[in-house]
Amino acid sequence: MKKKLFLLLAVTALAALIPACSDLSSMRSDTPLLPVKEYERMIVGRLDADYVGNDACLAKCHAHDKIADDFHNSVHGAQVQVETGLPLVNCESCHGPGSLAIEKVQYDGDQCSSDRLLNLGNLPKQAQSLICLKCHSASSTPVLTYWSGSTHATSDVSCSDCHALHVGPQQKVSRQEMAELCFKCHQQVRMEFANFSHHPVPEHKVMCSDCHDPHGTANDKMLKGATTRQVCTRCHMEYQGPFVYEHADLTENCSNCHTAHGSPNEPLLEVGQPFLCLQCHAGHLGGNNHSARGSLSSRSMKEAFFSRCTDCHSAIHGTDIPSKSGGTFIAR
Repeated sequence: MKKKLFLLLAVTALAALIPACSDLSSMRSDTPLLPVKEYERMIVGRLDADYVGNDACLAKCHAHDKIADDFHNSVHGAQVQVETGLPLVNCESCHGPGSLAIEKVQYDGDQCSSDRLLNLGNLPKQAQSLICLKCHSASSTPVLTYWSGSTHATSDVSCSDCHALHVGPQQKVSRQEMAELCFKCHQQVRMEFANFSHHPVPEHKVMCSDCHDPHGTANDKMLKGATTRQVCTRCHMEYQGPFVYEHADLTENCSNCHTAHGSPNEPLLEVGQPFLCLQCHAGHLGGNNHSARGSLSSRSMKEAFFSRCTDCHSAIHGTDIPSKSGGTFIAR
């Protein structure tokens, strides 16, 4: 009977998954990376078109007035070549030469032929980023040194997925908006921050970019430090050390005990006390009645499982002061 019930449940669960998997076109598919020269060809634009400048592009197009005004007041639009007074970045820097696009507007008063501009939305993500890198590969070298081999660049994320050039003068993500922007892709991280104990990212006191560099680094998980400890002690300087008595497991990697984003255990512990400590250390009785390592009595088990190790061992990150009993990491 139990076997039949199990088979029935399995078939029901499988039937529920079929509609979700039926639309395979909506699922993400692998996109092979092409040589850079192929992406360069995609962003050249129409070879039979000429550059006409912003004034000609926008002269009879009032639909883009707000967009043009925002861009003009942005970091990009504010850059002007001193010798000529012309903008260093304009519409055609990204959209390609526009003479053919405005041809009907100039002579017939018709609408702009936007299909003769670069179709940015249909370009591969790598080609979209290359439009920005035409300028920023040189001017932003310290920031973009690791971009080409970064997790974002190789996972179909382009510059325009995070930076919006037409929504206002501010073209970088603000502290208030960054978390939601990152959560659009990192849903697992969103759930971790919903835990009782978490870094104050949802409260906008800490940003994702305080620990991670979205443009890539030489370190794991795009961390801004060579080790996890180096990143954590930028804020938690009291644990930086070096200490005379060090907790060896914490010397390089805080994540041996703590989870970075959020945890149901205070303070951001992977496992609640005392079970976290018992993964490495044998429990013992309180006071001077220590039990033999590995042979806990019934009373010892109760004391070990219903108390926090840090009630006595308060300097678990390291200390310069030995305990009264001659050991370390303890203060009474």
